[in-house]
Amino acid sequence: MTTTLIAEDEPTILALAEGLVASLGHSTLTAHNGVEALALIESEAPIDLLFTDLNLGRPPDGFDLARTARERRPKLKVLYTSGQAMTDGMQALMVEGGAFLPKPYTPEELMASITSLLPMPN
Repeated sequence: MTTTLIAEDEPTILALAEGLVASLGHSTLTAHNGVEALALIESEAPIDLLFTDLNLGRPPDGFDLARTARERRPKLKVLYTSGQAMTDGMQALMVEGGAFLPKPYTPEELMASITSLLPMPN
């Protein structure tokens, strides 16, 4: 089964994303900030995709989280999200192969973004 780690500091958005990702047949792990997400990255839990907000309320931010996660798990796919528009400077901070989904996103947009990065589970 595919596992997605969702890092989001807004509880309502976290719950919505968790439900949508689970509806794709993915197992989900959730973190309310970068520190919680890093603890899960450091654990033995299988994680195939990191879906992270760029602003997690306190360090590390989504860019730093993704870089550290990719160092620990080189094959990890990364999907960023933010209410801010992506700038060229921000794009340069993304890990290789990372994708960006602007907020607010629809359920269909989130599902399409995830399935573009990961195959559908059997």
